[in-house]
Amino acid sequence: MQFRTITLPYGARCRVPEHVQRIDSHSTHGWQLRYGTPTRFFSDKSHDNKGARSALALAVVELRSRVRKLPAPTGLQRKVSAHKQNDLPVGISGPILRQRRGSSVQECSFSVNLPRFGDKPLRRSVYIASKNTYSKERYEQALHTAIELRKEAEEEYQKAATAAKRKAVAKL
Repeated sequence: MQFRTITLPYGARCRVPEHVQRIDSHSTHGWQLRYGTPTRFFSDKSHDNKGARSALALAVVELRSRVRKLPAPTGLQRKVSAHKQNDLPVGISGPILRQRRGSSVQECSFSVNLPRFGDKPLRRSVYIASKNTYSKERYEQALHTAIELRKEAEEEYQKAATAAKRKAVAKL
C-alpha cells in the first residue's frame, strides 16, 4: 500500500495510506475514507488538529475492514467509450481483415486486449473466418469467444488486484 506524508495546518506530520484524504475547511477538519461506498468521514472533533491522529487511526481501522470485505478498485475500463465507432464491448476491436504472407486468401479476426495485474496486457487474436467462409454465425461465435476471453482476464485481474491490496493492508 502506498503512503504519503501530510503536514497538518498546525505543523504535525502524518503518514497517510492511499484511499484516506485530509479535509481541512473553514468548518470541517478530519479524514475521509474513499474506499468502497459510501465514503466515510472521521472528524478530528477539534479545530486545532489535536484529534487528527486518533481520527486517522479510526480511518485506518475502517480501511482495513473494507479491504478485507470489498474487491479492490482496478481502474479497468468497464463502459464503452462514447467515441468508439462500433458496438463491440470494451477491449475488443475488429473485425480485422488481413492477408498473411504466402496466402492468397484474406482472413478476419477480432483483437482482444487481455489485462494482467502488475504486467503489460496481452493482445490476442480470435479467428472469425476467411473471406470465403465468412458468415454471421461464425462472426457471432468468434465474438462470443472474444467476450469470454476478456471476461476471464478481467476476473483474474480483479482477483490478483484484491489479493495484492489485502496483502498490502496486512502491513498497515
